[in-house]
Amino acid sequence: MLEGPHLVAEAVAAGIQLETVLATPAWLATPEGRTLAPNLPFLLEVAPELLDEITDADSPHGVLAVARFPRSGSAALPVHMGGVYLYLDGLQDPGNLGALARVAEASGATALALSPGTVHPNHPRALRASAGSLLRIPVAVGARIEDLDQRLAPARPRWMALDPRDGVGLWQAPLDGTLVLVLGAEGPGLSSALLGRADLRLTIPIEPPVESLNATVAAALVLFEVRRRRIFPSGSPGLMI
Repeated sequence: MLEGPHLVAEAVAAGIQLETVLATPAWLATPEGRTLAPNLPFLLEVAPELLDEITDADSPHGVLAVARFPRSGSAALPVHMGGVYLYLDGLQDPGNLGALARVAEASGATALALSPGTVHPNHPRALRASAGSLLRIPVAVGARIEDLDQRLAPARPRWMALDPRDGVGLWQAPLDGTLVLVLGAEGPGLSSALLGRADLRLTIPIEPPVESLNATVAAALVLFEVRRRRIFPSGSPGLMI
């Protein structure tokens, strides 16, 4: 379910099949509504009260679409030599998933892979928080470690896990080649299986008394450091020491 004009417009631009669209007369009368409406199939005008009742958002902003957008497993992921993948292990908060997808797309990551038990990427709050990224970036659902290993084997990836204290410092860590950055659930963190699978443990240097960072912030720091090094492989005036 795509709530609000931004997500509906992003779905149209991405060629995603919309099955039903509900819109209020007030929104259809806006310049945005008049522009988008000709591209919306099965458009039904509804009262604002009805739209409010059936949406997850506090304010759906006048339009909602039901889309057919199936998700596949690891076998559907693109395999890119030198690609950067984000593997989410048991993440439960849809808002966090959406934010991570947005960070991943903004940093140029290749794809997301979601372990069994991770919140579904089609959750309305995940879609809203991603601001459209979950409609564009490749996402695998129900991706087991062994399945992802097999799929990415031709690209020879290194798996990286964040360690608050005892890993290699992010600014000194080797970040070349194909990478899989793994993040755990909000409470328990990474499973023992993923910690054991990691080829490299990374530590982001932070000032005490702060002990750790939000998962989305931590992922953003790592992903953009990877991006920075690949844009400036010989260093730059902004090199972190």
